[in-house]
Amino acid sequence: MPTQALLPILLLCVLLLQAQGGLFNRNKKPSFTACDKQPSINICINHCSYFQKCPKSDTVCCSTFCGNVCMSLL
Repeated sequence: MPTQALLPILLLCVLLLQAQGGLFNRNKKPSFTACDKQPSINICINHCSYFQKCPKSDTVCCSTFCGNVCMSLL
């Protein structure tokens, strides 16, 4: 096979890998579940960050009726 034909084949393979998301290892969002405790309406002001992180170490990001909020573990 001539070397001129190998370059387009290699380019096609790389483009197909990118279309399927296989070339780069992307970080997935962490999954979270609904909390065990019933949230109050006052807790709706403590929203999680985009990556479901809470600023305090004793809180966890929970899915509630008002969105993803940081709730205390205690």
